[in-house]
Amino acid sequence: MGVFLDARASMNSNRPGFPGTPLSFTPELFGIIGLQTYNAPKPIVILHGSVGILGDIGDNFRIEIVRGATYAPANVIYTLEGAVSEATDTHHTSFVAADLNAPASPHTVYSSFISGVSTSVRNGPETFVGTASWSR
Repeated sequence: MGVFLDARASMNSNRPGFPGTPLSFTPELFGIIGLQTYNAPKPIVILHGSVGILGDIGDNFRIEIVRGATYAPANVIYTLEGAVSEATDTHHTSFVAADLNAPASPHTVYSSFISGVSTSVRNGPETFVGTASWSR
């Protein structure tokens, strides 16, 4: 039987038009959460979220989910690469990731980062949500 451990949400922007920040080739944080995992062995962590991007058709972007509070390529557990498909409207991208190798720890932090060409703008909304459970 599965046991619920924790759920957290990070909402950087709750509406279209914000934060209005241009993308950068350097990964930028758009969500961070800390999940209580109570030292459960091999917790199952499901992470999901969405980002709105306004740019030119074909502008590339990358969303990366990292275990930890800072960006480090060695800690990336999920990568999504995409391209803007609508030039006159916000391109909404949603993602779902799972950390099936989460460590037994009292508390685990997850961060979401975005990078891409500077002609695109993070146009909202931006959310990052996580749920931790454990199977006995």
